[in-house]
Amino acid sequence: MRDKHIHIEQDSNLLKQIYADVEQKLCISPKETARLLVLKFMFYFSLMSACYTLFFFTRHEAMLFATYIVFGLLAVLLGFNFAHDFCHNTIFRNKKLNQAGFIAIYTLLGAHAEAWKFRHIHSHHYAPNVQEYDSDLQITSLIRVEPGSTYRWFHRFQHWYAPLAYTTYSLYWVFIKDWVIYFTEQDDPQKSKWGYHLSFWLQKILYIGYLVVIPVLFTSFAWYLVLAAFLAMHFVQSLFLLFTFFMTHHVEETAYFSADEQGFISTSWFTNQVKSSNDFHPFSKTANFIFGGFNNHIAHHLFPHIHHAHYPKLNRILYRSLMRHNIRPNVTTFTGGVVSHLRHLRNMSKRA
Repeated sequence: MRDKHIHIEQDSNLLKQIYADVEQKLCISPKETARLLVLKFMFYFSLMSACYTLFFFTRHEAMLFATYIVFGLLAVLLGFNFAHDFCHNTIFRNKKLNQAGFIAIYTLLGAHAEAWKFRHIHSHHYAPNVQEYDSDLQITSLIRVEPGSTYRWFHRFQHWYAPLAYTTYSLYWVFIKDWVIYFTEQDDPQKSKWGYHLSFWLQKILYIGYLVVIPVLFTSFAWYLVLAAFLAMHFVQSLFLLFTFFMTHHVEETAYFSADEQGFISTSWFTNQVKSSNDFHPFSKTANFIFGGFNNHIAHHLFPHIHHAHYPKLNRILYRSLMRHNIRPNVTTFTGGVVSHLRHLRNMSKRA
């Protein structure tokens, strides 16, 4: 759905050329991809299982907190590496298998899979960094990332308090945001299906069950220590999650586009996707293995139907085409992305 972006012939021709180049030059081996997926899943899931098992055998409070925190980080990385690709149907040919895997991993994270998927595909991917369309710009009024958004007096301090605020986001997502969407928003057609409601309640119950109730019942620690470790997990998990999310679209060089009264966006779909995204370590296989392609966001927005395992190779084709047409991709390192995001917040802390 690209009808609300203006048509720019040059951009349209370049996009067709890039698609043709990638189709011709990118060699994809299904067997090699399958081996990598099995390896990655075993790597992350075995580490998560080890951490979870340690909940019940450790006798030291510090170890309980450490295992919870590591478990939370691994759960996010598992989500980066599998849930996102399941959402875009790039792991299995069967959409139902992709959906089942997507819901299973989001259950481990405590978030409602169906609500996130609808907003991600039909809002964020359609027009990233466009206020009237991108639901990711509507996270909270505490943080101002978009130049056209409402300015409030406390935004002048946002580059100072943002890291602290970020520690609470996953708790907000799991225990507030999902519930507000479930009980108030009616734009998702999936809400009319019983599976939507079943998945919501099962995901919430199972999440609290396996990370709070079972450890309280079957570990040697008092309930308040388990709850404190659970909260500590969320604080660290959330900080990592949001900085990773935000550096993919909200750094100094990323662009923000607007829509007119009729809803038409001020640029082409191609330029919207490229200039609003930021890559970090785009050619690194190690970074790609860790972040599940989130570090290759330009490629993902142009090729959401291609599995992230192929993004480092794809980028060699994509970047050559972009540079040949004098289009400079937005690129940082991971730490550089964190710094650039905070600088962006400082820039947005000033009244326009």
